[in-house]
Amino acid sequence: MRHLLTKTLFIAAVTLAAHSAQAECYADYKAKQNNPLRLHYGVAQINGTCSASQAKRELQPRLTSDGWVLLNVLSVFDSSGLAARKADAGKFFLRY
Repeated sequence: MRHLLTKTLFIAAVTLAAHSAQAECYADYKAKQNNPLRLHYGVAQINGTCSASQAKRELQPRLTSDGWVLLNVLSVFDSSGLAARKADAGKFFLRY
């Protein structure tokens, strides 16, 4: 019985750790609008797997809804990279 409880607690801890790690994913990207041409650099939180391909899948519809076209995802990173990018992203910091 005790072994089962220990195993259950371990699985719960691993699941919680994986979930919290997943919530700590961010991407920085470049986007544009046409007529007139406007460019922006932004930072966004990514909810799925922390990868550039997942960031593209999530960012494209978010940006498109406001008339932006995703040009590229520059990188994906955890929360330790937020502070260094905040000033550069300006009003597009965690907007999308």
